[in-house]
Amino acid sequence: MQEARQTYRDGDGRQPPSGGASEAASTSGMLPTIPAWLVWLTAACFVFAGLGSFGILDNNEGLYAEIPREMLQAGTWQAWVIPHLNGLPYMEKPPLLYWLTALSFGLFGEAEWAARLAPALSALACVGIVLGFGKAAGQAQAARLAALMFISGLGVMAMSHVLMFDMLLTALLTAALALAYRFDATGRASRLRASHACLALALLAKGFVALILFGLVLFAYLAVTAGSARAFLRALRRWLDPLALLLLLAIAAPWHIAASLTEPIFAWFYFINEHVLRFLGRREPHDYYSGAWWYYLPRMAIYLFPWSFLLPFLLRAAKPEAAQGDSALRLNRFLACAWIMPLAFFSVSSAKANYYLVAVMPFAALHLALALARRAYLSPMRRMLPGLLIAALCLIGLVALLKRAPESGESLIIMGLQQREFALLAVGILLALALLAAWLAGQGGMGLYGYGLIPAWLSIILLQTLAAMEPAVSTRQMANYLKLAHPDRQIYLYRKFEEQSSLPFYLKKPLPVVDMQSNDLFWGNRLRPGNSISVSIEKFNAAKSAKLALVVMDRQRAEFEASPAAAGLQRVHRVGNSTLYIN
Repeated sequence: MQEARQTYRDGDGRQPPSGGASEAASTSGMLPTIPAWLVWLTAACFVFAGLGSFGILDNNEGLYAEIPREMLQAGTWQAWVIPHLNGLPYMEKPPLLYWLTALSFGLFGEAEWAARLAPALSALACVGIVLGFGKAAGQAQAARLAALMFISGLGVMAMSHVLMFDMLLTALLTAALALAYRFDATGRASRLRASHACLALALLAKGFVALILFGLVLFAYLAVTAGSARAFLRALRRWLDPLALLLLLAIAAPWHIAASLTEPIFAWFYFINEHVLRFLGRREPHDYYSGAWWYYLPRMAIYLFPWSFLLPFLLRAAKPEAAQGDSALRLNRFLACAWIMPLAFFSVSSAKANYYLVAVMPFAALHLALALARRAYLSPMRRMLPGLLIAALCLIGLVALLKRAPESGESLIIMGLQQREFALLAVGILLALALLAAWLAGQGGMGLYGYGLIPAWLSIILLQTLAAMEPAVSTRQMANYLKLAHPDRQIYLYRKFEEQSSLPFYLKKPLPVVDMQSNDLFWGNRLRPGNSISVSIEKFNAAKSAKLALVVMDRQRAEFEASPAAAGLQRVHRVGNSTLYIN
């Protein structure tokens, strides 16, 4: 396969087009012009605003921040091959996110914003991929609208501020698929090989789900464009480039081989338990949610909010006209496959989580933007409709809040206001912004981008609420108290490690867990019998001859105080949902 323009015809007899704007007749002229610098400035504001303004969250984020901290602390190559969590082996996920976060910690220190730098930069990478993909397809203005929709959507806005795997997976998978389409459009082997390199990194970001999603999208796209089974097989053979496959293996295989050699159980645990059995809903331990097939449908609306109110126009969008050529039709089909197939896969999988949806957002946003362009930017009333619907929902919310009697007892203080007062203010401003955005959209031109005012205000609401809730969702304040008041005591956790998972990160050391009932430490504990992390009540009581402190979650406090472990301990401090006991 040659690097330059090729003379072959692909599997359906189509001559590869020349690329660039000639690939498809542009519909972007039907959209208002927005400069690229404004897209990047807006994206940077959404991604970096408040990135380190709240503590590392318990549960997932605490786990994924502690692992790279322990990698750096261990100072051995084995710790970079087999991740460790709270001092025990943790093989549920591949290591790329941990490596990048450890690099961030090494460069910038173990700060909250440094922990979240990888997902933040991944979100910005998605913006760049969408812009580049759209420009290459002759849809630059639609791509700019799509990039703004993507980065300001409620789901992406949240996921770019939390240390989790899905934003990194989204960037790498989106790049792999975008490059794959460029290969289909131009026939350049370098595009296919670059696509496989990105796919290999996606494998190292979140495992074989990346390969499955890539394969599903490619299979569906070839199936709907080939025209016949014979043409499909001919088209498929064109993708089997030996150098591309070797590149994928060269990047992805070394870690898998090294991990299998370092930890003998790795192959079964990672390939079977974490991938096959998770999909079938039989993974051990069963620590994930299983929902109905339609679980993701309402969450699509939430993740793309406020732009999701434009989704009905995608369902009714006019097909590309014949004058726009075959490449316009193929682009439309590719975009549909690129977000519908992952959505379908997640829907049939037994394991479900709302954050999986972020992977479908880039191409869903681009497909929606192209649909809006084909509908000639909609009529003024249709452009106003999303804002009016959001305003109506806000009005209903205001009425409900006003009718609801104020709650007695403790209340969150957000921006100096009681919880109910802040909710009234937040919804009231959202109502005003929705009406303003609707009016701006009705004016035409750049007015549609007025809907960006809504997610801008929502980001302020979310960040301020998280800051107020921090004592209940992060152990940062408890850690600060322990460092000041009890620096010489051995700190223990009680039962549920995940609910206090940020505490080892802030105290800079693994913490023993009394009467451990942790799902995330389940396999590490089994692989290392006799470890010092899992502590029985008997061993804990024997340790009371020395100075110690125990952190207990409120939901477990009654059981704890009725257990033998509570003997000789007294309550001394409470932060959020945690109580501290000392001897």
